[in-house]
Amino acid sequence: MKYRRLEKDELQELESEFINFLAANTVTGEDWVKIKAEDPEKAEKLLDIFSDIVFDKVLKKVEYLEYKTAKDMKTFHCAEDKITMRGLMVDENSPLDFTQLQTPEEMTQMLRTSGASLKLYRAEKVYKWEREQELFRMMENGCLISKGELFRTLASLEGE
Repeated sequence: MKYRRLEKDELQELESEFINFLAANTVTGEDWVKIKAEDPEKAEKLLDIFSDIVFDKVLKKVEYLEYKTAKDMKTFHCAEDKITMRGLMVDENSPLDFTQLQTPEEMTQMLRTSGASLKLYRAEKVYKWEREQELFRMMENGCLISKGELFRTLASLEGE
Protein backbone atom coordinates (compact mmCIF):
# COMPACT_ATOMS: atom_id res chain seq x y z
CA MET A 1 0.00 0.00 0.00
CA LYS A 2 1.39 3.37 -1.02
CA TYR A 3 -0.52 5.65 1.35
CA ARG A 4 -3.18 4.55 3.82
CA ARG A 5 -6.61 3.02 3.64
CA LEU A 6 -9.39 5.56 3.40
CA GLU A 7 -11.35 5.96 6.64
CA LYS A 8 -14.95 4.76 6.78
CA ASP A 9 -16.37 8.31 6.45
CA GLU A 10 -14.03 9.04 3.53
CA LEU A 11 -15.19 5.85 1.79
CA GLN A 12 -18.82 6.80 2.35
CA GLU A 13 -18.18 10.15 0.62
CA LEU A 14 -16.72 8.24 -2.33
CA GLU A 15 -19.35 5.51 -2.50
CA SER A 16 -20.28 6.05 -6.16
CA GLU A 17 -16.60 6.14 -7.18
CA PHE A 18 -16.02 2.90 -5.25
CA ILE A 19 -18.96 1.26 -7.00
CA ASN A 20 -17.47 2.32 -10.35
CA PHE A 21 -14.09 0.95 -9.25
CA LEU A 22 -15.67 -2.39 -8.36
CA ALA A 23 -17.57 -2.47 -11.66
CA ALA A 24 -14.36 -1.75 -13.58
CA ASN A 25 -12.90 -4.79 -11.83
CA THR A 26 -15.97 -6.86 -12.73
CA VAL A 27 -17.19 -7.01 -9.13
CA THR A 28 -20.96 -6.64 -8.81
CA GLY A 29 -22.74 -5.47 -5.66
CA GLU A 30 -23.69 -9.06 -4.94
CA ASP A 31 -20.07 -10.16 -5.48
CA TRP A 32 -18.84 -7.45 -3.10
CA VAL A 33 -21.15 -8.65 -0.31
CA LYS A 34 -19.95 -12.21 -0.88
CA ILE A 35 -16.25 -11.18 -0.95
CA LYS A 36 -16.59 -9.25 2.32
CA ALA A 37 -18.20 -12.24 4.01
CA GLU A 38 -16.11 -15.07 2.54
CA ASP A 39 -12.75 -13.51 1.67
CA PRO A 40 -12.09 -10.48 3.92
CA GLU A 41 -8.43 -10.36 2.83
CA LYS A 42 -9.50 -9.84 -0.78
CA ALA A 43 -11.99 -7.18 0.32
CA GLU A 44 -9.24 -5.37 2.23
CA LYS A 45 -6.91 -5.59 -0.76
CA LEU A 46 -9.58 -4.02 -3.00
CA LEU A 47 -10.09 -1.24 -0.44
CA ASP A 48 -6.32 -0.66 -0.32
CA ILE A 49 -6.06 -0.47 -4.12
CA PHE A 50 -9.02 1.94 -4.30
CA SER A 51 -7.51 4.10 -1.53
CA ASP A 52 -4.19 4.35 -3.37
CA ILE A 53 -5.98 5.33 -6.59
CA VAL A 54 -7.92 8.08 -4.78
CA PHE A 55 -4.83 9.49 -3.05
CA ASP A 56 -2.77 9.35 -6.27
CA LYS A 57 -5.49 11.25 -8.15
CA VAL A 58 -5.74 13.97 -5.48
CA LEU A 59 -2.01 14.32 -4.89
CA LYS A 60 -1.14 14.61 -8.59
CA LYS A 61 -3.27 17.80 -8.65
CA VAL A 62 -1.68 19.40 -5.57
CA GLU A 63 0.36 22.47 -6.43
CA TYR A 64 0.57 24.25 -3.06
CA LEU A 65 0.62 23.20 0.60
CA GLU A 66 0.64 25.27 3.80
CA TYR A 67 1.63 24.58 7.38
CA LYS A 68 0.99 27.05 10.21
CA THR A 69 1.75 27.31 13.87
CA ALA A 70 1.02 30.37 16.00
CA LYS A 71 4.39 32.03 15.28
CA ASP A 72 5.59 30.32 12.10
CA MET A 73 4.07 29.63 8.72
CA LYS A 74 5.44 27.71 5.79
CA THR A 75 4.02 27.49 2.33
CA PHE A 76 5.22 25.12 -0.36
CA HIS A 77 5.10 25.19 -4.14
CA CYS A 78 5.08 21.55 -5.21
CA ALA A 79 6.50 21.41 -8.72
CA GLU A 80 7.06 18.14 -10.56
CA ASP A 81 10.78 17.88 -9.80
CA LYS A 82 11.30 19.99 -6.67
CA ILE A 83 9.55 21.68 -3.80
CA THR A 84 10.07 25.32 -2.86
CA MET A 85 9.29 26.49 0.66
CA ARG A 86 8.74 30.06 1.79
CA GLY A 87 8.36 30.79 5.45
CA LEU A 88 7.62 33.63 7.82
CA MET A 89 8.39 33.60 11.52
CA VAL A 90 7.56 36.17 14.19
CA ASP A 91 9.15 36.46 17.60
CA GLU A 92 7.52 34.61 20.50
CA ASN A 93 6.36 37.83 22.18
CA SER A 94 4.43 38.99 19.14
CA PRO A 95 0.64 39.21 19.43
CA LEU A 96 0.36 37.74 15.94
CA ASP A 97 -1.10 34.25 15.63
CA PHE A 98 -0.83 32.64 12.20
CA THR A 99 -3.34 29.95 13.10
CA GLN A 100 -6.18 32.49 13.08
CA LEU A 101 -8.19 32.40 9.88
CA GLN A 102 -7.36 35.36 7.68
CA THR A 103 -6.95 36.20 4.04
CA PRO A 104 -3.46 36.94 2.68
CA GLU A 105 -4.51 40.60 2.40
CA GLU A 106 -5.56 40.70 6.07
CA MET A 107 -2.33 38.98 7.05
CA THR A 108 -0.23 41.48 5.08
CA GLN A 109 -2.03 44.42 6.72
CA MET A 110 -1.65 42.86 10.16
CA LEU A 111 2.09 42.32 9.57
CA ARG A 112 2.56 45.93 8.46
CA THR A 113 0.79 47.39 11.49
CA SER A 114 1.95 44.99 14.24
CA GLY A 115 5.53 46.19 14.53
CA ALA A 116 6.54 42.56 15.10
CA SER A 117 10.02 41.35 14.32
CA LEU A 118 9.68 39.24 11.17
CA LYS A 119 11.99 36.71 9.62
CA LEU A 120 11.39 35.61 6.03
CA TYR A 121 13.12 32.46 4.91
CA ARG A 122 13.06 30.08 1.99
CA ALA A 123 14.47 26.77 0.85
CA GLU A 124 14.29 24.47 -2.13
CA LYS A 125 14.92 20.76 -2.54
CA VAL A 126 14.34 17.90 -4.88
CA TYR A 127 11.96 15.22 -3.66
CA LYS A 128 13.52 12.51 -1.54
CA TRP A 129 10.76 10.02 -2.41
CA GLU A 130 8.15 9.88 -5.15
CA ARG A 131 6.48 13.33 -5.31
CA GLU A 132 3.00 12.15 -4.33
CA GLN A 133 4.29 10.08 -1.41
CA GLU A 134 6.27 13.01 -0.08
CA LEU A 135 3.25 15.31 -0.33
CA PHE A 136 1.14 12.67 1.41
CA ARG A 137 3.65 12.52 4.30
CA MET A 138 3.56 16.29 4.58
CA MET A 139 -0.23 16.27 4.72
CA GLU A 140 -0.25 13.50 7.31
CA ASN A 141 2.01 15.79 9.39
CA GLY A 142 -0.38 18.73 9.21
CA CYS A 143 0.07 20.46 5.85
CA LEU A 144 -3.09 21.56 4.10
CA ILE A 145 -3.73 21.93 0.37
CA SER A 146 -3.94 25.58 -0.68
CA LYS A 147 -4.42 27.67 -3.79
CA GLY A 148 -1.04 29.42 -3.50
CA GLU A 149 -2.14 32.88 -2.30
CA LEU A 150 0.08 32.69 0.76
CA PHE A 151 3.05 31.51 -1.32
CA ARG A 152 2.62 34.49 -3.65
CA THR A 153 2.12 36.87 -0.71
CA LEU A 154 5.40 35.77 0.90
CA ALA A 155 7.14 36.04 -2.46
CA SER A 156 5.89 39.63 -2.77
CA LEU A 157 7.22 40.43 0.72
CA GLU A 158 10.63 39.27 -0.52
CA GLY A 159 10.25 41.55 -3.52
CA GLU A 160 10.03 38.80 -6.14
